[in-house]
Amino acid sequence: MPVSVRPVDMAGAARPESAAVSQSMPPLLSIPGVIARQVVRAGHPVIREGDAGDEMFFVLEGTAVVERGGVEVGRIGPGDHFGELALFSGAPRAATVRAESDLAVGALGRAAFERLLHESPDTALPFVRALVRLLGRELTAMTDSVAVLLRERSLPRRTELDVTISGERRKVHTGTSARALLPAQLDGHPVVAALLENRAVSLHTPISSDAHLAPLTSAHWEGRKIWRRSIGLVLLEAAARVCPDVAVRLGGSTGNAQRVELRTPSGGASGGASGASGNPESLATLAAELTAEMTAIATSGAPLSTELWTIEEASAFFADRGDRDVAALLATTREATVPLASCGSSYVLALDPVVPDASLLRGFEVVPSHGPNGNGGLVLRLGDESLAGAPGSRPIAAPARQRPMVDEHRKWLVAMGADSVGAFNELCISGRVGELIRIAEGFHEKSVGRIVDAIAARRDSVRVICVAGPSSSGKTTFLKRLTIQLRIEGIRPIGISLDDYYVDRDLTPKDEKGEYDYEALDALALPLLQEHVRKLLRGDTARTARYDFLTGSSHPDDGPELSLRPGDVLLLEGIHGLNPALLGDAIDPKQRFGIFIEPATALRFDRLETLSVADLRLLRRIVRDRFTRGATAADNIRRWPSVRAGERRHIFPYEPLADVVYDSSLVYEPAVLKVFAERYLLEVPREHPSFVTAHRLRRLIDRFVAIYPEHVPTTSILREFIGGSSWER
Repeated sequence: MPVSVRPVDMAGAARPESAAVSQSMPPLLSIPGVIARQVVRAGHPVIREGDAGDEMFFVLEGTAVVERGGVEVGRIGPGDHFGELALFSGAPRAATVRAESDLAVGALGRAAFERLLHESPDTALPFVRALVRLLGRELTAMTDSVAVLLRERSLPRRTELDVTISGERRKVHTGTSARALLPAQLDGHPVVAALLENRAVSLHTPISSDAHLAPLTSAHWEGRKIWRRSIGLVLLEAAARVCPDVAVRLGGSTGNAQRVELRTPSGGASGGASGASGNPESLATLAAELTAEMTAIATSGAPLSTELWTIEEASAFFADRGDRDVAALLATTREATVPLASCGSSYVLALDPVVPDASLLRGFEVVPSHGPNGNGGLVLRLGDESLAGAPGSRPIAAPARQRPMVDEHRKWLVAMGADSVGAFNELCISGRVGELIRIAEGFHEKSVGRIVDAIAARRDSVRVICVAGPSSSGKTTFLKRLTIQLRIEGIRPIGISLDDYYVDRDLTPKDEKGEYDYEALDALALPLLQEHVRKLLRGDTARTARYDFLTGSSHPDDGPELSLRPGDVLLLEGIHGLNPALLGDAIDPKQRFGIFIEPATALRFDRLETLSVADLRLLRRIVRDRFTRGATAADNIRRWPSVRAGERRHIFPYEPLADVVYDSSLVYEPAVLKVFAERYLLEVPREHPSFVTAHRLRRLIDRFVAIYPEHVPTTSILREFIGGSSWER
């Protein structure tokens, strides 16, 4: 079949200069068994980006669309060809070619081509020469482009650079990728990103100046975030393939897992804030299909890419896809460009790096989640971080928790139109900051009132109120508010802080690093505490303990003298407040009311990323400690991993024992913390190990429109961290 053939490059643009290839096509078609004619129906792909292949295709009839990352980059028709690199190298397909109409193509496979080379060299060699000349022109054009890049400034770039890796200085060519210079694994953990001058960057990043370079593995908490983010992006791509009519986005973290929110075209939702129930069998089937597709993507080593887009084209792209929240977020950025991360056809904001390809990702699983009220949804289990990237590693489950106040908070944010950073920024710009702050603070006050109502309903049985929560949750202000509300109900709380019951410093247990573990239960003088609680509950007077943090010494009977009158309750506050071993048999469990406090709700950036509540607590801690304790941001960031490890061991396992969970987050607080934290984070030296986290946090808060602290009420929990609280007067 004599046809004219024009090759097409990876972007889909025709290259009319390849007349030699066009002339070679008729002889190829005349040899039986060399070119296989195929018909592809409209809408179906001929090849898919990232897939393996060993065939080259010639378009005989019809038209097709060339897509890269889900974006149309060209059209081809009769006379065009594509896939020539796979014929020789078997490299993954660089683009998707989808039939626009019914499409007839001629397929030249590697086995047929190699047979042709042996049996008909007079026909095969001219074709090979034509392809080599064509690829040579491409290489020359690419080289010329690099030369222009090197000469584009008045001072040309150097062609060789000095890069220091693990103390070793090496000469490398300009443009060498970080991945080419770093090991694939370190101490059994996959390298997921690079530290370029102590900033986390993609392994695809080209080196363009003298620099210090280091690997970032999944064992580091910043590497763990990158690993988790990459798994989430793979899930979005799997969902686009398995259930393209369902809008999927990742919700907040629940331990070592993340909620998966599903929204159908009809507006129904599952696993999201709406709490709509999903059919158990359908959810189980969907979960299995998503896990299988994610595994297939990981097994194929599908690339995860980062591209730089202009703000205008990125805004239009997300708006066209119905993601108005991302378009609104981009409208408030001060940059002219924005990086986007992609896996297949799925694009998200590249707030931070992703792994270079999905082959690094293992240990994940999508499972149905059925809450205590029968609510159905999906959960993405992320695996044990110590086994990140290890084939066969098993994911860790997160327990289902009933937290009605947290769920109500999420519903309130949706109703206010403030459930994303982009939507929040729009509200700020429109002048509704005051309204938003007043309603957020009113919601906090209402939540405290509801907790007191629940305590009052058990007035005859509750003798002890235990309050626990992780670092920087706002416990101090919450206790002040709770005390006022209890007094209004005629209930007088008598407070004891567990911090006054530490043992002497030389008796304090140590962790695996040999450092004092103040978060261990054995760091408290439990027999003494239980004795005092028994006395108080019997109606006796007890001289409580006092701990001197400066000297590290315990004073068992140097605290205030306390007693409980009829109708009084003991208010016990500390990180172990919900641990049953804290009070042992000193109290009947029915006489205890447990409250767990933490900031549990945060705004999302896009379908993949939500502001981490752990990051929110770290920002609170950085600002507060800089004010009140003189601790630098670098010191706080350095200690944070051990603080988090202690919370996972000693605090969060007992959250399910709480009668209520109080959500201390405020929708507007990142915008206020930004005013203080930005400078404190800038104080972290670039060479300090904490710089990688400080740099990420600076980028994170930069996405919020700033709100100045004078707008914050003096009774707000936020004042506990930024100063000026009326509770301190």
